[in-house]
Amino acid sequence: MLTNQLGKRAQTNRLHNRQGAVTILVVALTIIMFIVAVFAIDYGYILVVKTDLQRAADHAALAAVQDIVPNEDGYQDLSSVESQLQLYTKENLGEDSFSIAASDIETGRFDPSNIYSSVTLLSTGVHDTVRVTLRRDDLNNTSVSLFFARLIGINNVDVSATSTAVLQKARYLTPGTDILPIAIPEDVWNSSDVGEIWSVYGNGRILDSEGDELPGNWGTLDVGATSNSTSELVDQINNGLRQEDLDFLADEGAIPDNTKIDSENPMWLSGDTGLSSGMKSAIQDSHGETKLVPIFDQTNDGNGGNLDFHVVGWGVVKIVSSQWRGNNNSSVVIQKTYTYDGDLRPQTDLSNTSQIIEAAYTSPILVQ
Repeated sequence: MLTNQLGKRAQTNRLHNRQGAVTILVVALTIIMFIVAVFAIDYGYILVVKTDLQRAADHAALAAVQDIVPNEDGYQDLSSVESQLQLYTKENLGEDSFSIAASDIETGRFDPSNIYSSVTLLSTGVHDTVRVTLRRDDLNNTSVSLFFARLIGINNVDVSATSTAVLQKARYLTPGTDILPIAIPEDVWNSSDVGEIWSVYGNGRILDSEGDELPGNWGTLDVGATSNSTSELVDQINNGLRQEDLDFLADEGAIPDNTKIDSENPMWLSGDTGLSSGMKSAIQDSHGETKLVPIFDQTNDGNGGNLDFHVVGWGVVKIVSSQWRGNNNSSVVIQKTYTYDGDLRPQTDLSNTSQIIEAAYTSPILVQ
């Protein structure tokens, strides 16, 4: 009898102990769940702030990068980028007091070789990239205040967002593209600064703005049929690249198909010597206009009408003036603006390229 009573009492105690342990466990889990829930609110708030900063950075970078498109003389107003970024950011965030540190604004030239690993801004050449970092920290715009994390001594956190926008460069020359079929040596092009002026003479001379003769041959190129007559060159200068030119180049195997010239793919083109007086009116009508010129790195051993040029790129120049005084003294004066190339993602449709400035730099993209 006594044994049964002791057994029942021990069983009751074990049950009470088990219920007590469950109660403690439930209370502990409830507290943990409550802590997780309240901190999730803080974390969610941080994500909202981060998203807003990223959106504003993206919009500001895309807008500001369009302000560095060179004008027809190749000039870039880089000083306007900072003020434009400040303006666009304030408008997107709706905060007039928001500011961006000067050290968080970068412009440069995008290096496509690192597109999948990192973004490197090169300081040489024409700037085509804007990078901006927006911050909410103790140095810029105050850090983000938290709610429940204050219970464990975390009152605020720093949040930032970075965005990089790049101007896409045009890559393909399609029918209608404005060209000046006069070849420029690559070493002359690469060693010259934007804005430099050359006088290209009909007897093979190139003089710089100081009147010094530069090394290298030049000539008018047959961007199309090797039997290009003066009238055809004039037609190209007046109306741009023609479909029949692409047809011929494709038939000769110089280009893969007859839809475009890929500025990234080198090709051999035949050339002619001299400046025909028949080109005079077309050149004079083009004074002040910007056009594409072929850039070559070597020629074959031919001469006269048998000279071939290895075209490795295209450059944008402004036709400043010209003079027509016989073969030795006839010249076209051109000014270098920038290189027309395909370093970035290609723009496949350039059917309307009457304005080279618009053709050489198209809509910007984000690089994250």
